[in-house]
Amino acid sequence: MTADALSRVFAALADPTRRDMVARLSAGDATVSQLAEPYQMTLQGVYKHLKVLEDAGVVSRPPGPQPRPVRLEAEVFDLMDKWIERYRRQAEERYRRLDEVLAQLNETETGNDEQKGSAA
Repeated sequence: MTADALSRVFAALADPTRRDMVARLSAGDATVSQLAEPYQMTLQGVYKHLKVLEDAGVVSRPPGPQPRPVRLEAEVFDLMDKWIERYRRQAEERYRRLDEVLAQLNETETGNDEQKGSAA
C-alpha cells in the first residue's frame, strides 16, 4: 500500500460516522438503506460517506442493480496492520532498551548503597 493510499484510509477512518459504518460492516454486508438506518442524515449524506470509504478501498459495492450490498474489504486492514505493527515493534524495542538502561542504573545505585553501608 502506498503512502498516499494509506493516508486515504486513515483519513476515511478519521470520521466517527465512517468508523461506525465499518464497525457495522464487520458483522456482515449491508445495503445502503440498512447502513443509513441509525443516522440522522439524508441518504445522500450516507452515500457521500460511503464514497470516501470506497475511494480509500475500505469498502466496495459490486456493480449491478440496486440494492447492492456494501462489503468491507478486509485486505485494507491487513495492510494497515502491517504498517502499524512495524512501528509498534520499533516502539517496543525502544522501551526494551530503556528498561535495560534503567535496570543497569538500579543495579549501579544498589551497588553504591551497599558499598556505602559496608564502609560505615
